[in-house]
Amino acid sequence: MIADVKKSAEQKMQKSVEALKNDLGKVRTGRAHAGLIDHVMVDYYGTPTAINQVAGVNLIDARTIGVSPYEKKMVQAIEKAIRDADLGLNPSSQGDLIRVPMPSLTEERRRDLTKVVRAEAESARVAVRNIRRDAIAHLKDLLKSKSISEDEDHRAQDDIQKLTDKHVSEIDKLLTVKEAELMAV
Repeated sequence: MIADVKKSAEQKMQKSVEALKNDLGKVRTGRAHAGLIDHVMVDYYGTPTAINQVAGVNLIDARTIGVSPYEKKMVQAIEKAIRDADLGLNPSSQGDLIRVPMPSLTEERRRDLTKVVRAEAESARVAVRNIRRDAIAHLKDLLKSKSISEDEDHRAQDDIQKLTDKHVSEIDKLLTVKEAELMAV
């Protein structure tokens, strides 16, 4: 019983950390990475389709993403989708290759992005703490139904607190790395 509660809490906390990693990956720094435009949807013959299903996405250099459509007819649609995705990117096509240069960030924009990243990290911390609260409530229910003893309850709560501390420190490390990445010129 207690092991199930701990395992469930740990899995949920890990998912919260993974979600934060995903969200931080979408915050644009001065460097290009292919994952930046993965969520862009392209109108593929009337159906919204992820860009990586209608084109090959790769890095040309540190500041340029290259998009190679699988069909030549899709060049304009992909270019329009990237421009309309509100990422501040301005793609240009050269034959059947679309180049997406990454504009450099201003100091003010870097500070704004740092605030966004901090808010994302705080919401991840809150999610982890909510998982802790739910797990402890579940343990209290087990204690009330006399399925576990008070000693087992205290030990399990300590273990869940340790899990929480571990995941919160992991979130803090991710935040520190992303902030440093954002403020690097």
